[in-house]
Amino acid sequence: MPQQRSRKNGRTRKTSSKAVINFNERSAQNDSENERIDMSDKDEEEDELERLVMGDDAGFRAHLSMGNMEVNEEEEPKKEGAEEGDVEAESDLENVNDADLFFYDSGPADSNAQALVPFNGSEEQENEDAPAWEDSDDDRLNISLAGNSRLRKLRVNAAEDVVSGKEYTRRLRRQFEVLHPVPEWAQQSSRPSKRRRRSSESSNSSISADEDDISTLPLARFLQDASSLSRAAPEPGKKIKLRPEKLNIQKTHPIPGPQPSAITSLSFHPEYPVLLSSGLASTLYMHHIAPAALPTPNPQITSVHIRGTPIHTSAFHPNGEKIFFSGRRSYFHTWDMPSGTIQKVNRVYGHKEEQKSMERFKISPCGRYMGLIGSSKKGGGVINILNASTTQWIAAARIEGKNGVADFAWWGDGEGFTVVGKGGDVGEYNVEARSFVTRWIDDGSIGATVVALGGSGGPKPIGSDRWVVIGSQSGIINIYDRRTFVTGNEITVKERPEPKKRFEQLVTPTSNLAFSPDGQILAFSSKWKKDALRLVHLPSCEVYRNWPTSSTPLGTITAVAFSRGSDMLAVGNEAGKIRLWEIRSY
Repeated sequence: MPQQRSRKNGRTRKTSSKAVINFNERSAQNDSENERIDMSDKDEEEDELERLVMGDDAGFRAHLSMGNMEVNEEEEPKKEGAEEGDVEAESDLENVNDADLFFYDSGPADSNAQALVPFNGSEEQENEDAPAWEDSDDDRLNISLAGNSRLRKLRVNAAEDVVSGKEYTRRLRRQFEVLHPVPEWAQQSSRPSKRRRRSSESSNSSISADEDDISTLPLARFLQDASSLSRAAPEPGKKIKLRPEKLNIQKTHPIPGPQPSAITSLSFHPEYPVLLSSGLASTLYMHHIAPAALPTPNPQITSVHIRGTPIHTSAFHPNGEKIFFSGRRSYFHTWDMPSGTIQKVNRVYGHKEEQKSMERFKISPCGRYMGLIGSSKKGGGVINILNASTTQWIAAARIEGKNGVADFAWWGDGEGFTVVGKGGDVGEYNVEARSFVTRWIDDGSIGATVVALGGSGGPKPIGSDRWVVIGSQSGIINIYDRRTFVTGNEITVKERPEPKKRFEQLVTPTSNLAFSPDGQILAFSSKWKKDALRLVHLPSCEVYRNWPTSSTPLGTITAVAFSRGSDMLAVGNEAGKIRLWEIRSY
């Protein structure tokens, strides 16, 4: 038994040793095969992948040639300070000294002057904005356009090659603008029609927040923009005298939209083409006189509504910076346009009983005084004179007669005024002297209603106005030449002077009298009859017969005004419409 067990153990040890030997042989064989695989050559797929990821010499040279950099393996570039006959440099940059990799730019290299093509960029430079900073080194650079395929598109012609640094920069900028044009929102519009269209479309509101549109700016800034509002007035030397037999007058676009009440007052701005209108609807309207504006001619600038104050009279101050307006109330308002503030003046201190209503006033042409027709009829009537700047009372002018004051008109120099009572008594009052210079009676007057002064060349002691016109309840209008009121420097007016002419075209009370600023036209009308308007030529005192005609759309006229250049007539009627006519003989 023991011998058999030992034999079995021996056979088992032999078998295990053979298995170990076989396993070791197979492991050695696998290692040798792996070594043979590792040492074998790479296949094409692996080479292609390595070339794409790591690159190769051919690709490197191709990229260098695209950047206009030539690699010459045969010729060696000469180093700075190197002697002739040096050995060839290695193509690999690893063997290049660090000092040779950098150099100091001491100026442009020698180039062929004939290769520089002159370029006339003066016109383009004038249109471009001046750069904030310029590099002086640009003047010393020369760039070859023909040697680089990517820069050839910048050439003007095929023969052009070398350009300066500044010209190269300019052409790059121009090429960029061609490829990337300026967007529409960044372009400045040069079409005035669109600007006018925006002006008229958004002008119905009082004040808008759109600061790019001139018609919606605050009124102070609007009036300060003279370039957009000023219109060339006729030059004094080129003004044409009107013919007495025929007037060249043409209808133009009216003020858009009727107002909610009758027009009680019209006034043109002394400097800008702006029309101020008001009525019993307690609202002031301002329109820009621009008949060619699209889509709405004569667009509205702004409007101001005063509650509970039906406006009877409104007027610009002669300097154009203030507006005075009032109604049948014991107060009036002033609108300071530069600041935009509206001030209420409640009473005339010390004259409350005489000035219970301030609906009728007039500003002197010099801008210093404001005259208010008193409501009291005691003693014939009174006109209170205020300081137009401080609204403080200065003086009072009383006229004898019955039923109070009918109307008054300031002299052309603003130093006094002519006042007429309802009984026909006329007085010439000097503000500085605080007294009447002379008194006289309107010939044949049956209840005076209005008075107006106009023309030039009159006597200086009474304001230098040549004409005085007085309307009456009967419709008869007398016009006087004031030059007959003075002999030398003395005032020698008769008690009942003879009028130069009487106008009998109206058969109802005279409501409005207006002289053109140049004194060549007188307009008179009546609100008590439809289409009751006539124009008179001065100094001939002849009534124009060709206008208005029976087809002229006037209506019941309540207000009349001439523009500052005497080339436009504005007529307001009871229906709230304002129509404009252009006098084309100017």
